[in-house]
Amino acid sequence: MDDGQRLFLNVKRSVGGRRWVDRLPPGGDIISGGIAERANIPDLVARIMAARGVEADGAARFLDPTIKGLMPDPHCLQDMDVAADRLRDAILNGEQVAIFGDYDVDGATSSALLFRFLSACGLKPTIYIPDRILEGYGPNPEAIDHLVEAGATLIVTVDCGATSFDALDRAVARGVDVVVLDHHQMGVDLPTALALVNPNRQDDLSGLGHLAAVGVTFMALVAVARVLRDAGSGFSADRLPNLLTYLDLVALGTVCDVVPLKGLNRAFVVKGLLAMRTLQNAGLAALSRVARVDGPLSAYHLGFLLGPRINAGGRIGDAALGARLLTIEDPTAAAEMASTLDRLNSERQALEKDMLLEADSQAFAELGGEGDGEGGPSVLITSSDGWHPGIAGIVASRLKDRYHRPAFALAFDANGLATGSGRSISDVDLGRAVRAAVDAGVLIKGGGHAMAAGLTVARDRLADLRAFFEEQLSDDVIRARSTRSLPIDGALTARAATFDLYEAVERAGPYGAGHPQPVFAFPSHRLSYVDVVGNGHVKATIKTQDGSSLPAICFRAADTPLGQALLNGRQQVMHFAGSLSQNTWQGRTSLQLRVIDVAKPDGV
Repeated sequence: MDDGQRLFLNVKRSVGGRRWVDRLPPGGDIISGGIAERANIPDLVARIMAARGVEADGAARFLDPTIKGLMPDPHCLQDMDVAADRLRDAILNGEQVAIFGDYDVDGATSSALLFRFLSACGLKPTIYIPDRILEGYGPNPEAIDHLVEAGATLIVTVDCGATSFDALDRAVARGVDVVVLDHHQMGVDLPTALALVNPNRQDDLSGLGHLAAVGVTFMALVAVARVLRDAGSGFSADRLPNLLTYLDLVALGTVCDVVPLKGLNRAFVVKGLLAMRTLQNAGLAALSRVARVDGPLSAYHLGFLLGPRINAGGRIGDAALGARLLTIEDPTAAAEMASTLDRLNSERQALEKDMLLEADSQAFAELGGEGDGEGGPSVLITSSDGWHPGIAGIVASRLKDRYHRPAFALAFDANGLATGSGRSISDVDLGRAVRAAVDAGVLIKGGGHAMAAGLTVARDRLADLRAFFEEQLSDDVIRARSTRSLPIDGALTARAATFDLYEAVERAGPYGAGHPQPVFAFPSHRLSYVDVVGNGHVKATIKTQDGSSLPAICFRAADTPLGQALLNGRQQVMHFAGSLSQNTWQGRTSLQLRVIDVAKPDGV
């Protein structure tokens, strides 16, 4: 296969079934050298930056991204002028504003961000988060009625609303304005709204489709603050809240919605982490404590410790609990809410374990007992009458990771309707296929992004759905699976993996979607220790010939081919691939390797 990628350590097929390739494209060494010289950083860090598209003349700006330098005029977004003026009027007139948010982290942070801004401007807004099971995603006519009867004269939807035709029609009928702040993909037809701000609407030319909803909401508030400062409004700069103090919420929503950490998104997270480390938000401070965050808050903590706990309320408990936590000022009440979310997260983990066991059995059977073989359906669809729909997305994600193809987990109710979520692999647009299935009448409803989607389907259309996805996505899935590779950023040894190097690498972060965590190869290291710890994690130690060692961990891997290769490879010499991370235990901090793949030294 000649796709321009250079093999790394000549690994053509690893234990994980991937080719190891150099992430830095041919000719990238020249750019890398220029970055190292201009920014005065280690060559390895310069390689990391060059491989992610950074040019030498932009290295300094990349290492210190600023909101001011990267944020465009908010009015470049379609309808932003109308939205900003309507929110300005609501503030000046002391109106009752209702915030309708989604039940995930992006929705919770967007809701809390808007709530805090409006409250600081003197309003008493309310937040409404729908029940995932009883109401489903987005605004519904009944909820609109409830908000209007409670006195709302303006409804602002955040992280939802772009496809809520019936609900927004109800608002118009009730004489209430609706402003939509969303980022989900949508078709040509627009629901009736006073303003619909969404960088992914078909006629929006802003080029900001990579923003999470919380990023769109932040830009809307920048626009509102600007029009409030205009002559005649009575709002001077010192009466307005400092939007930069809200960047902790923007960072959390941006990381947890897995949008590309590039450009403005990256600046949101870099500056938001700095704001978050001051722990001025009582809810975030309480959540960090119950999540047992160790060391300075990082993007990892946001995505894997804080985010899942906020999500737990929307999955199996009170959907509005996460948003309320992020708006609360009382530390005692915040501690109680955070404790409840922590308990719900533990319950969610137990449910997930049982659901995943059943879903994995179904997926394995669908694939003809071949595991991650080449046969079977292109898209895995698992379902059950006894599953909790709030856990479906997590289970789908686990199946996608295990079998390297798009996967769905669906929960049927007593009426024979299944709701659930799907997760996709790179270069396979799942949201487009789901929307096409809705248009074709196969699905009752559905939508989402390229990498994640939700849907509702009748039991008697499940076979039709499988066939539809096969027709729509099989070529894309085959192509994506045939080019599976693991990009490597460079080679290291256990001796070279120092804290100084780690800190230099982190300067080029934070890492996440669109700005991937650096992956390093550790050539020909001996596996001197290995064992199973915790919930199926594989703990290990790798050593060089000179005796230098590095602790390693492979999460949730004990029953996977990778985990088995480690457990059966004691004292063997292998190539290891993974990312460096800090591990704090009982007050002591050490470096460890998060193993994501291994290969035989001969490259076979």
